[in-house]
Amino acid sequence: MPVSLDHHATTPGDPRVIEAMLPWFGARAANASSRSHRLGTAARDATEDARAQIALFVGCSAREVVFTSGATEANNLAILGLLRGWRAAGRAGGHVITVATEHKAVLDPVAMAVAEGFDATVLPVDRAGRVDPEAVAAAIRPDTALVSVMLVNNEVGVVQPLADISRHCRDRRVPLHCDAAQALVEPIPWPHLDLVSVCAHKLHGPMGVGALAVRRTRPPLALSPLFGGGGHERGLRPGTLPVPLVVGFGVATTLLDAAGAAEVRALRDRLWAGLEASVAGLTLHGPPLAERAANNLSVSFDGVEAAALLLAVREHLALSTGSACTSETLRPSHVLQAMGVPADVAHGAVRFGLGRTTTAADIELALSVIPPAVTRLRALSQGLEAD
Repeated sequence: MPVSLDHHATTPGDPRVIEAMLPWFGARAANASSRSHRLGTAARDATEDARAQIALFVGCSAREVVFTSGATEANNLAILGLLRGWRAAGRAGGHVITVATEHKAVLDPVAMAVAEGFDATVLPVDRAGRVDPEAVAAAIRPDTALVSVMLVNNEVGVVQPLADISRHCRDRRVPLHCDAAQALVEPIPWPHLDLVSVCAHKLHGPMGVGALAVRRTRPPLALSPLFGGGGHERGLRPGTLPVPLVVGFGVATTLLDAAGAAEVRALRDRLWAGLEASVAGLTLHGPPLAERAANNLSVSFDGVEAAALLLAVREHLALSTGSACTSETLRPSHVLQAMGVPADVAHGAVRFGLGRTTTAADIELALSVIPPAVTRLRALSQGLEAD
């Protein structure tokens, strides 16, 4: 099997997470809402233990954690739920501010909100992918219901200046939402935030479960549920909780540590140094290595289409061209376009996503496979041009 350097898309499940989940699929299986018997009570206790673990990871209280099917649903609940809650409260207008480099899990709900009659401002970024906090401040209006800015960009690893953005939002009493799905190696700045979306499968946990942290305020943030079906999760997210997945999510958050992030950073830096030493014509996308998430590298190889390179190394490496949700399209990355990267360069961008399971041997494998593949593809391209 190929080695995965696509940890931004998903991470392999930690054996300790899988072990913790297994009993809840079998002998201990129960509905956490069934309180008439011991199995249901045990399931309820297990989900509440997991809620407390996830709250510790985010930095919030357990009462502020609402389980969802993933970060995408959490983003939809935060954006559409708050805007619809604004309208349900009889308030005029309704405006959301976000950033051009956000994941489609934010940009698409914003577009849906616009189709429903709300207004949106999508802010530009600089060449490194950062949004200007002063631009956020200038965009806030009397009817601004929400600002949504991600923590770590899933393609180029830029960490957004949320503390500075938060200061402007707090001054104007506008809630700040953050998509923190890529918070594997970056701490979540909960004191500066009001809503945070997270998921398990980016943290070596299971797919299919996430959470929205909703700050308890006075008056409370008025979120409308996305759909009906019961009073689960404070009435915000109806449906039976997937107990095994919730348990796995909780355990996954307890396995993160700063030392692991330092090891990942060292491996990422080794990968970049090796590529620079062996391949000419490289373009690094995003901020300098010291200023981006420790597990990220986004690189274009001059004269090489990313899709062709991924195909050439697929027996050895699992890589991607960008977001897993849009990687099947042939259009250049909207993130790189927003950063001003020319289309021909953006078409050559390869995203390397390292994780806790990445080893030094994996990096050496990449450095043994990629340079000769780039050389072959460049020679082939030059030959075709000569013909």
